[in-house]
Parts: sequence; structure tokens; C-alpha cells
Amino acid sequence: MAQAPTDVPPIDDWNRLLDGRVVVVTGGGDGIGGAISRLFARHGGIIEIAEIDPDRAAAAVADITAAGGRAHATVADVRQQGDVDRLASTILGRQGHVDVLVNNVGDFRPLVRFSESTPDSWEAMYQINLRHFFAVTRAFIGSMVDQGRGAIVNVHSVEGMRGYPGEPVYGAMKAAVAHLTTNLAVQYGRKGIRVNGIGPDLCQSPQVDYLGGYEDHEDLWTSWAPVGRLGWPEDQARVALFLASDMSSFVTGHNIPVDGGTKAGGGWMYSPKERRFANRPKSI
Repeated sequence: MAQAPTDVPPIDDWNRLLDGRVVVVTGGGDGIGGAISRLFARHGGIIEIAEIDPDRAAAAVADITAAGGRAHATVADVRQQGDVDRLASTILGRQGHVDVLVNNVGDFRPLVRFSESTPDSWEAMYQINLRHFFAVTRAFIGSMVDQGRGAIVNVHSVEGMRGYPGEPVYGAMKAAVAHLTTNLAVQYGRKGIRVNGIGPDLCQSPQVDYLGGYEDHEDLWTSWAPVGRLGWPEDQARVALFLASDMSSFVTGHNIPVDGGTKAGGGWMYSPKERRFANRPKSI
């Protein structure tokens, strides 16, 4: 009779879910990536941050080390293949291997009608929201194959998991990341590598300011989001931690909406007043 797995840490050790594991977080300086870097460090991860902004990178490393954690940062633009190659060489040279990869970099674009988009805008969207997932994953997955284990968490968007009337190209790129996640999970599962994704929505961050101009209407989120509140980067980080750790050792190929229930509830509604779709209560 098959036995239960023995490589899952006992419950008493779950306060340090990533103890000694090397974790790469792209865009790990602030926002969702910053929350992931800091939370994973508190759980014993050795954090390797890839950041395009040197100040954000330095601030994240300072926060982690001040709290007793371990972190390094490499300034890199993951849209550039040369930077990705240098990033991998630096991290693998310093650590020897990678246990966890969090592909977090992405960019939210303003609402644009498809008929008004251009090939240049499609290419820019592709570079920031899809191509680097290929490049960075390819750069580190070999290390995971060599050691026979690893976890990859792809941060995309709930807009890749439902219809997005605001920017169809953006939604298509996010959907591609979600499908890449499931395909990699199937291809590499027998190599000991798990691949999962999270789809944020209604998450207050430096990139998307849901509270900007809405401070007097914050109470309306209780009627808009099924959970009754706005989300924060830490909400995303906790789910990413579950997927990166052995707590999810039998979970792979899944994309979890971390959205306060907006995907289940519909998310986007048409505003007759403004003649557009909206996902914020004041706009309806």
C-alpha cells in the first residue's frame, strides 16, 4: 500500500515554510513583489530580488536584513534578454541553485479600445506581460531540474481568467501566462517541479491606486467586493507563500484568483453614467 509522503515538514515547522530555500522574485522591490519578498524572507527564504529600480531594490534588501532575513538584489530589466542572462549568471553563481521562482513583473495599462491600439503597443504589452515569463523561467528551470525539485509561482491577473472589456490585449497576455502555467506544470511535474499562478484583482499597490480619489467612498467596497473590502499586496503574498511551500506539495497547474471574489461575482459592470465598464463602486 502506498505511504503518505515523508518530505512534508511537520506542522511545528510551518512557521518557517521556506527555511534555507533560494527564492528569486522579479519586481521584488515593492507592491505585490515587495510583499512577497518580505514575507518569504520571514519564512526563512534566501531572497534574490530582480528589480529595474535600484532604490526599490535597496529598500527591500534593507528591510529584509533589518528584520534578520537574508536578501540580495540585482538591478535588471527582465524585458531584455541580456539582463535575464546576467541575472541568472549572478544568482546561480552566488547560490548554486534556485528552489523557488516568483515571476511577478507586469504592467497594468489604461483602458484602451482595441480599434485604437497599435502594433507598437501590442509589442510593448508582450514584452512586459508575457515574454519575460518565458525568458526568466527558462533561465532558472534547469537548476530545478538538476536538483529534482522546485516551485514556480506566476503572478498574472484575474483579467486573464475572465472577459476584460478595458484592454483586450492586456487580458490576452495575462491569459497566456495562466495557460503557460498549466502547460509547464504538466511538462515538468515528473521532474519534481510544481507550477502555479495567482490572479490578483482589486489590490491596492503603487502600480494600481484603487483608493486614489475614492477615500470618501471606501465604505462602498463592502457592497462591491464580495469579501467586503479592498485587497492589499500582503493578501497576494500569503497565497504565493502557500504555493511556493510544501504546504501545497500536491497542487500544480492551477491559477488561483486572489480577488476578494470579484471573478465569482462578475467584476466589471457597465456604467450608464460614464458610458463605460467600471470595476470601482464610485464609477457606477
